[in-house]
Amino acid sequence: MELAKNRKAFHDFQIIESFEAGIELKGTEVKSCRARNIAFNDAHVRAEKGELILYGLHIAPYESGNIFNHEPLRPRRLLMRKSEIRKMAQKVKEKGLTIVPLKFYLKKRLVKLEISLAKGKKQGDKREDLKRKQHVLETKRAIASAQRS
Repeated sequence: MELAKNRKAFHDFQIIESFEAGIELKGTEVKSCRARNIAFNDAHVRAEKGELILYGLHIAPYESGNIFNHEPLRPRRLLMRKSEIRKMAQKVKEKGLTIVPLKFYLKKRLVKLEISLAKGKKQGDKREDLKRKQHVLETKRAIASAQRS
């Protein structure tokens, strides 16, 4: 079940390879995630000391939480195999790629995060994508209207 999706990532980045990662959350964070109180404003992932750390992800404080409620923008550790972490860190260093969070979802009652290796798009690439999407939409509409007639 999908909880949140980073739509801006698909606009700003060219997705190369995707991975599934667990995320280390506190109890009130899990409850807030299940209520879909997640914002991907400036979220990004960095590889530090053999670990992947998620920065800038805003998980709103849980409404029914007490004094032990969580901090909304705290760094969160991602849980993956060491070999995958090393592979991603190597590619980020070599090719100038970045690691971007794509979506939050539930898998067997666990909160998971889909992250990807991505390359930033230039302004011209973004315009081409918008034109392509617009063209596809127009052709679908034309086909649908021709079938109705």
